[in-house]
Amino acid sequence: MLYYLFDYLEKQFQIPGASLFGFLTFRAALAMILSLLISTIYGKRIIRFLQRQQVGETIRDLGLAGQQEKAGTPTMGGVIIILATLIPVLLLAKLENIYIILLIVTTLWMGVIGFIDDYIKKFKNDKEGLKGRFKILGQVGLGIIVGATLFFHSNVTMKEKLPVAEQQILLAENPKVEASKLFDEEIKSTKTTIPFVKGNEFDYADLVTWISPSLGKYAWIIFILIVILIITAVSNGANLTDGIDGLAAGTSAIIVLTLGIFAWVSGNIIFSDYLNIMYIPRVEEITIYIAAFVGALIGFLWYNTFPAQVFMGDTGSLTIGGIIAVIAIAVRKEWLIPVLCGIFLAENLSVIMQVSWFKYTKKKYGEGRRIFKMSPLHHHYQKSGYHESKIVTRFWIVGILLAILSIVTLKIR
Repeated sequence: MLYYLFDYLEKQFQIPGASLFGFLTFRAALAMILSLLISTIYGKRIIRFLQRQQVGETIRDLGLAGQQEKAGTPTMGGVIIILATLIPVLLLAKLENIYIILLIVTTLWMGVIGFIDDYIKKFKNDKEGLKGRFKILGQVGLGIIVGATLFFHSNVTMKEKLPVAEQQILLAENPKVEASKLFDEEIKSTKTTIPFVKGNEFDYADLVTWISPSLGKYAWIIFILIVILIITAVSNGANLTDGIDGLAAGTSAIIVLTLGIFAWVSGNIIFSDYLNIMYIPRVEEITIYIAAFVGALIGFLWYNTFPAQVFMGDTGSLTIGGIIAVIAIAVRKEWLIPVLCGIFLAENLSVIMQVSWFKYTKKKYGEGRRIFKMSPLHHHYQKSGYHESKIVTRFWIVGILLAILSIVTLKIR
């Protein structure tokens, strides 16, 4: 809203400084500062409100060190992250941008699912919370909305570079030709980025057109199914990672900041040309959302680091995972998720491996056996005697290394 106000003031009255709101970097910096202030200053008030409402965490005895001390810690703190993200976005982003609209819908959609889950756990005294099938149904519903919008909406496009011969002609005529002249017109495309592969691009339509070119009109079905899979996997991965103080919020901040770099360079025609990557018009506006989201996560960490004063609950973890998935899909870097979100992947796999091996050995030997001392993976290290602060710090370090590797993939093909 402030963006539109200052844009009007600058155009009508040429007020000094109003033009600053036209710069993406200025709005992104302001969004991060504002979200950080909201999450730290008003976060404390929300925590006190949750305490008054007795929205405390119920702890199951899993035999983990320091576990019982967490009993009664306010949960549903994901509300802090959601509010601290949405307020700066509503004030500073271009609200007509389809990517911003999708991210706002994702935040509210997953936030509601997580809130209902936390509400049932606390106020209905049901430790299982929202039934798994309803969570999956919600994630599938969001996947259909996101997938259909990204596939069919007219403003979701990309630009490809002109053939090398045409580029050489333009450069021969004018060595200082604008980067935008080296790109073709905007087109609808199902192309995405594949890391470590020559050419670095893959078209989802190829999954059906190899059978018959006429099947290309059904590519939207494949695309939406993949979007559903990614959103479900990442949101569940973030949910599993939220098991010890500061782990999910810190890891997510690293992931989202990296996606912010991808969004900025992918939406900037000069950097897209220089890095020889896919240029996606209008996607750079996501940078505003990402800046606000990172600020909210860091501000939340103020109260969530050991010993935590608040937990995010499913209200926060499911929302975080959904947002990360949608951003990655929007900037066409979703196949980097196994690398960039390697912590989430490891947590997911540890649970799958543990449960599968236990069931298999119980059926074969009559007694279930375990691969890990406990799953998800961070609990294995707790059982091994590591303090949770050390586990979190080391997971963050691994997350930073994975983020650097993800950025390097821009040039490794």
